[in-house]
Amino acid sequence: MLQELNVEVHSSDRGGDITYHGPGQIVGYPILDLAEHRRDIRWYVDKLEDVMIRATGDFGVAAKRVEGQHGAWVDTASGEQKIGALGVHLSRWVTSHGFAYNVSTDLRCFDLIVPCGIAGKGVISLERVLGRAVSMDEARERIASHFAAVFNRQLEHVTREQLSELLGSPRETSVSALTSIA
Repeated sequence: MLQELNVEVHSSDRGGDITYHGPGQIVGYPILDLAEHRRDIRWYVDKLEDVMIRATGDFGVAAKRVEGQHGAWVDTASGEQKIGALGVHLSRWVTSHGFAYNVSTDLRCFDLIVPCGIAGKGVISLERVLGRAVSMDEARERIASHFAAVFNRQLEHVTREQLSELLGSPRETSVSALTSIA
């Protein structure tokens, strides 16, 4: 069935149980040395949640944390639904993995899993909450701007080619579509 839907499954060492990444999401996998910030995993998770909560607020939607659950949540007629998920990994205080923020995501894909291992809670996109289309570029800019503010970083916009050069990658196609780096 997964092959018919063109869905691939990959194991990962990040926290947060199973999730879905696909079109219509902003997936941010920051690589930060928390030794330079604060050696506190809870602090880091809170900051990633802050980024998504603030970005959602920019669109006039109140997002929040839910006690005992990670991510960014919005209240809907169907109850609390997750608009942004996270799952992180640290090694020697260097972060990997990160967050997925649903902008125009096909929410039917979440029906194939129990998102983040949380049964009985729904997943929602910004477009579904607003009832209108949202530009991925606008949402990406809001996420990037809040990331910079929350982590006290200055963003530098680079092209894929520049990023490949910075990373020493011989193939430009091996670099994900990033619009900015800190």
